[in-house]
Amino acid sequence: MPEDYAPPPPTPTPPPPPPYTRNYGAPAPPYGVGAPYGAPPRRRSAWFYIGIIGGCMVAVFLLFTSMVWYTARSFNGSSGGLDFGKRIAVIDISGVILSPDAVDTQLRRFGDDDSVKAIILHINSPGGGAAASQEIYHEVLRVRMTKHKKVVASVESVGASGAYYIASACDKIYANDASVVGSIGVIMEWTNYGDLLKWAKLKNITISRGDLKDAGDPSRDLTPQEQAYFQSLVDNMYGQFIHDVAVGRHTTEDKIRPLATGQVWTGEQALPLGLIDQVGGYRTALLDTAREVGISGEPTIVRPPSNKRGLLSLLTDDGEDLFPNPSKLLDRSPGFYFMWK
Repeated sequence: MPEDYAPPPPTPTPPPPPPYTRNYGAPAPPYGVGAPYGAPPRRRSAWFYIGIIGGCMVAVFLLFTSMVWYTARSFNGSSGGLDFGKRIAVIDISGVILSPDAVDTQLRRFGDDDSVKAIILHINSPGGGAAASQEIYHEVLRVRMTKHKKVVASVESVGASGAYYIASACDKIYANDASVVGSIGVIMEWTNYGDLLKWAKLKNITISRGDLKDAGDPSRDLTPQEQAYFQSLVDNMYGQFIHDVAVGRHTTEDKIRPLATGQVWTGEQALPLGLIDQVGGYRTALLDTAREVGISGEPTIVRPPSNKRGLLSLLTDDGEDLFPNPSKLLDRSPGFYFMWK
C-alpha cells in the first residue's frame, strides 16, 4: 500500500430549512405551481354558503309542495280543485255488502270534516249482510243528527234490500227511471252438503248440549223445531227492516209493510210509492245537493283515497286472494241477509 494515500473528507450536512411563516405580502405562485406544503386551504366566500343554504331551502319547499299536491289530489279524487268552501264528499257503495267498516270509517271522516258540506252515497248494490247493512244505516243517521250534515243517496243501477236499507236513512233518495230499488225482506241461506258426504262415505260427528245448539248443521236436513226457530229469527229481522225504513222515510210501518214483499221496482214505479224522492241520476243529485247546502257553481268532489293493491302486495300476502283455501268451500254456516237475489 502506498504511503501517500489519504481518506476523502467527510460530506458536510445541509442546514435544516427555516420554519414556515405566513407571508401575506408574498405574491401568488405562478400558474401550475401548487401552494407550499402545509399551506392552509383558501377560505370560501360567504356567497358560497348562502347558495348552499338557499338551495336546500328551495329543495325542501318543492318537496313539501309536492306532498301537499299529491295528498290533495288523492283526497279529491277526480276533482282537482282545492276550493275548501265548495266540497261535497262522495262514498261509493257497490257490490255485496259484507262489512260496514270501510263505509263507516268514511262517513265518520267526512262527517267530522267541517269543509265537507254534504255527503252523497253513490249506490250500486243488491244489498248484503243484515247486520252490516244495519250498522251503516245507523252511522248515516248519526252523521245526520249529530254533525247536522246532509247525506243523500244516489242509486245507479241497483239499490235493493240492504242497499235500500242504507239509502232510507238518507235525507233524500235519487234513482234513475230504470234503476232497481226496494226488495224489503230478509233471506237466510246456507249450503247443505249432506248428500256429498254420503257419496264420499264421510260422516259428520257433532257433540253438543242444547236442543238447538247445532241447528243449521249443513250435513243434514232441518228438523221442524229448527225450521220454526230460524223462521222466528227471520221474522224478527224483517220487523226491524220495516221499522227502520219507516223511520228513515218519515212514514209509518203500516205504509211500508205492504211494500215489504221482497220485490223490486224501477225508479219510475218507486216514486209514486214513496220509496224514492226524485227521479234523476248522479249528476242531478250532485247539483241539487250543492245548491241546497249553499254551494254556487260547480262543487268540488272529494272521495276517499283509493286502496289499490299492487303486484308486490299480492305476492307477499297469504295468497288467499289468488288461491282460496279449498276447506273454506265447506265453511258455510247459516247467514242472514238483506239481499236481492
